[in-house]
Amino acid sequence: MARTDFKDYYQILGVSKNATDAEIRQAFRRLARKYHPDLNPGDKEAEARFKEINEAHEVLSDPEKRRKYDQFGQYWQQASAAGAGGFNVNVGDFGADFSQFANFEDFINELLGRFATGTTTGRTRSWSSVGFDTAGFGATDVETEVQISFQEAFQGCQKSFAIGNEQVTVRIPAGVRSGTKLRLRGKGQYNPYTQQRGDLYLTVQVAPHPLFRFEEDQLVIDLPITPDEAALGAQVTVPTPSGNVVVNVPAGTRSGQSLRLRGKGWPNRLGSRGDLLAKVQIVPPKSLSAQEKELYAKLRSLRTFNPRSHWPV
Repeated sequence: MARTDFKDYYQILGVSKNATDAEIRQAFRRLARKYHPDLNPGDKEAEARFKEINEAHEVLSDPEKRRKYDQFGQYWQQASAAGAGGFNVNVGDFGADFSQFANFEDFINELLGRFATGTTTGRTRSWSSVGFDTAGFGATDVETEVQISFQEAFQGCQKSFAIGNEQVTVRIPAGVRSGTKLRLRGKGQYNPYTQQRGDLYLTVQVAPHPLFRFEEDQLVIDLPITPDEAALGAQVTVPTPSGNVVVNVPAGTRSGQSLRLRGKGWPNRLGSRGDLLAKVQIVPPKSLSAQEKELYAKLRSLRTFNPRSHWPV
């Protein structure tokens, strides 16, 4: 029986199965800019499409997850959880015909039975959405990942998921970053030998944003401006995680120069916000009208400034 919730991540990103990391990253950025909720307010279809795109990128951009996805297909997540429980086995090592199993749980149970007793009817282990029940081996802590959007990471959020038959809700504080680990005491798996429950460790993964990025601990956005705005100065509208602000671009601003937007950056542990750096990029027009060409030519004939005057040529 095939799972009906299988998603072809390669098809979602519009790349081939042999796509390079750079091609996958490029496809994700192109689609993210098109479907990001911030750029399509109120469009539920675009929001759903963006979630699929982000999910596909999260898997295919990770070499280990991509390898398991390519190897196990629709059962890659179960295979990943199996590895987390201490087993990293190749199906071929046990001569298993995967087609005979109704689902991956039956396959794992049968496989562990062989591993434990050398037969197809030996001891089995239960399976959960976050990994093996490893109680028989003395390991009751559980590790898993939780995916959140950029805006959820900025504002903080609550996420609920199932651990066996229990529904667990976790509060994720504002300002978390990808790789942040959260510990939920007593929410791991039950060990019948110690009669205690282990802990649940959540690793937070934050979806990339099409405009904002981190450079070390600094939140950054590129600020494209025109040559005349750079020369004469201008007031431009700049997005921030909490809304748009108007920024004064001083006359004579250079490409690569950073404008600091105080208190408009990422939340910190103290509850305040850091700064947002807007990195200036002077962008010349790719095409000009006849009148614009005439004016640029006139400007060139009148220009007294030479940025290469210090060169010995």
